[in-house]
Amino acid sequence: MKLATWNINSVRLRIGLVARFLKEHQPDAIALQETKVINDLFPADAFARLGYVHQAVHGQKGYHGVAVLSRLPFREKTSHEFCSNTDCRHIAVTFENGVELHDFYVPAGADIPDPAVNPKFAHKLNFLREMAGFFARRKDRGSHPMVLVGDLNVAPLENDVWSHRQLLDVVSHTPVETGLLAEVKASFDWIDVTREFVPPSEKIYSWWSYRASDWAASDRGRRLDHIWISPALKGALAAQTIVRKMRGWQKASDHVPVIAELTL
Repeated sequence: MKLATWNINSVRLRIGLVARFLKEHQPDAIALQETKVINDLFPADAFARLGYVHQAVHGQKGYHGVAVLSRLPFREKTSHEFCSNTDCRHIAVTFENGVELHDFYVPAGADIPDPAVNPKFAHKLNFLREMAGFFARRKDRGSHPMVLVGDLNVAPLENDVWSHRQLLDVVSHTPVETGLLAEVKASFDWIDVTREFVPPSEKIYSWWSYRASDWAASDRGRRLDHIWISPALKGALAAQTIVRKMRGWQKASDHVPVIAELTL
């Protein structure tokens, strides 16, 4: 089972890039974030023609939005509202093989890392707290085959950013954010797929800012996009890839896809 996650930063603007990725990498399912389109205008037919006929879409106009596109059928589709907010930031599907997939778009939090003066940062922290509680309430930790993917908007480890020291007070790598993401990870004993293959001593990123004139030369990246698996799937983990080259595609998203392969 080959799963991908990608913050596409407008699915209609970049549908050609998604189609190219699907043709080149042939995932069984892809989870998208920041689709920025209401459900009725989601380009469902285009993806169905590529073989991704099973679709779970949760979107809104111009902002946020998540979707799962699959060649494998779903048994169930659900979404959960976090922070009493109607933003479309979560969708979950259960495949017929029993694997449950959760797709998240965690709030970015804006620029000021102080919840007292920045409501968007406060929202982000509360969202992460609610995520931890959401999974901690589950009774099937360790036994259920589950995958969490998405743009979590936190680079948790020192080598998930280009400079740990310089980014400690920059939103996405502040201690309060990394601490809360660690609580989410502990809430279901999640396993970080990328770091199962890439040691924490090595730098690896999935996002490079549009502000850099030459993203590849400066290489000031952050690992904001994640795939986690539950302990029940650890023995099935076969491979992972962060498709760095796609940041250089014409009209690219500032994020690139992350892929995990499971042998079920």
